[in-house]
Amino acid sequence: MRFLGTTLASLAALALAGATAVPTANLKRHVSQLRNSYDFVIVGGGTTGLTVANRLTGALPSKNTLVIEYGDVHFAPGLFDPPTNWITPHPDAAPTWDFLSLPNPEMGNRTAFVQAGQVVGGSSAVNGMFFDRGSHLDHDAWADVAGSNWNWDSIFPYFRKAVTFTEPPSAIAQRYNYTWDVSAYGGAGPIYSTFPPFQWADQAVLDKAWREMGIRPATECAGGDKEGICWVPASQHPVTGRRSHAGLGHYADVPPRANYHLLVNHQVVRVLYPNGPKSGPPLVEVRSLVDNQLFNMTVSGEVIMAAGVFHTPTVLQRSGIGPSSFLNDAGIAVVLDLPGVGSNLQDHAGPPVTWNYSQPYEYFPLPSEMARNASFKAEATAAFDQPTAHGPYTLAGGNSAIYVSLPHITAQYKDITKKIRRMATDGTAASYLPPDIRSNAAMIAGYKQQLLVLAELLENPSAPSLETPWTSSEPPGRAWAFLLHPLSRGTVRLNLTDHLAQPLLDYRAGSNPIDFDIHLAQVRFLRGLFNTPTMQQHGATEIGPGATVAADDQALRKYIKEQTYLSFFHPCCTAAMMPKPKGGVIGPDLKVHGAKGLRVVDMSIMPFLPAAHLSATAYAVAEKAADIIIGDWN
Repeated sequence: MRFLGTTLASLAALALAGATAVPTANLKRHVSQLRNSYDFVIVGGGTTGLTVANRLTGALPSKNTLVIEYGDVHFAPGLFDPPTNWITPHPDAAPTWDFLSLPNPEMGNRTAFVQAGQVVGGSSAVNGMFFDRGSHLDHDAWADVAGSNWNWDSIFPYFRKAVTFTEPPSAIAQRYNYTWDVSAYGGAGPIYSTFPPFQWADQAVLDKAWREMGIRPATECAGGDKEGICWVPASQHPVTGRRSHAGLGHYADVPPRANYHLLVNHQVVRVLYPNGPKSGPPLVEVRSLVDNQLFNMTVSGEVIMAAGVFHTPTVLQRSGIGPSSFLNDAGIAVVLDLPGVGSNLQDHAGPPVTWNYSQPYEYFPLPSEMARNASFKAEATAAFDQPTAHGPYTLAGGNSAIYVSLPHITAQYKDITKKIRRMATDGTAASYLPPDIRSNAAMIAGYKQQLLVLAELLENPSAPSLETPWTSSEPPGRAWAFLLHPLSRGTVRLNLTDHLAQPLLDYRAGSNPIDFDIHLAQVRFLRGLFNTPTMQQHGATEIGPGATVAADDQALRKYIKEQTYLSFFHPCCTAAMMPKPKGGVIGPDLKVHGAKGLRVVDMSIMPFLPAAHLSATAYAVAEKAADIIIGDWN
């Protein structure tokens, strides 16, 4: 059992992270504590930034690295740790950025709410701990668009390297019918994953219904094949049941290194090229959040942007790197005209299918017990606090989901992909792009290529286009229809009235009308639940959308507009890895086109969303990026 040797160290790290002040040698809070210059400056101490910092400082001991983080060290409880009820906010949760998008006209002017971690560890410290990976087809499609070696075969070793997976005890595996293939893991990384020793009593209800709909169970979905019913591990420690995140695995668990400094409570304002972008690496302009003091940090090697999907493009735009038309409107001198900076925004979204039951629903325990049964909750808390945690509080947000391809959802899938190809070739694709890049030849060319590659992906019966996660079907039941590969594209732009304020997000969900074709097909597919023997046995009574609404395209479209959750907190793609003539921001080496000494390493680099929550992908991207950078500097 690989984890036993590291259990005491991780428990110590947990205690360390819960302290109000962390007495580590590399934590800095003021410019006076810093060196005059650094070989590497990493902008953002989140999932990718800390991963890269850990690997660089370990492999290049003669190089000094500074990580600059807006937030601070903070205890990061799991999504569902005591004393919460089921999926209620934790009183000690780490701070988050809370974004509200601009009104979305195609969705009835509703807004998207999305969060990101404002803490050492970033979003890995606040996410749902659902630790899945995309299909190998997603990553091969990424490589097709990027013209790169970022395909599945090249990144799969880094998925393995990033994590230590612990197999559940046989008794637990048999109780819940967990399945896995250890060959998909095999690494010894600093991030832990496992299956919890608990599931709600009715978890198997939907599992059985999905099978009755013809969805096959998959033994393992982390090895590249991902179509069917999947068990998904959580990013948690196998003994303590606690959240495993970058703030622990790539920071608190790392012995202090003289070449590794972490500066907290500071904002990177911009990167500066006094002699032009070919003269890099740039200076880094930094603002203290304590006294508002500004200072420049000298860099001798390179600057690595890891500030996340929203803040990486924000910093670049403040630096004069972005769409020239927008920079002119913002009154910022253009250093590099890269229209892809802050463009290409995507996120998973979708509406639910909902129901109630007319027959008695007699299972124990169910999530509602946490709120209505004080003795049960007390027992659950005691179980979680045992030396080996067990019971409901080890569950996080759940571990099961279905992933279904478009050919398995609708017989009309080729009609949908034909429409996608037509708009990519007849000149209409550009009309669905954001207005400020709609006439940009590079952005149009890149979008057309994305559409053609996505059409191929959506036609593949092994490539998921729908995800529905679940952990219980306690009434009222709800099955979400995640649109895994949206065609609509949004933007992240500086606030024109205050460049240091949070950026403005324009999600533009549904701006490409073919997304609605897929939404319609997915909702109708999920309604097949109500025809299964299992759901009929329980007397499932549909609440939404209902048979009458589902039978009419316009009525169902209205339901989708009113019920779609516009963000499942998986934003991506705002500094995409694509060739510059196709609107790309970075190349396969992660270097910003035309900017010497500047790279990007976070979830903004993907050209489009994979069929996955993004935490495991972020670690894999960062691990591969670290190897690329280390290789260059060795």
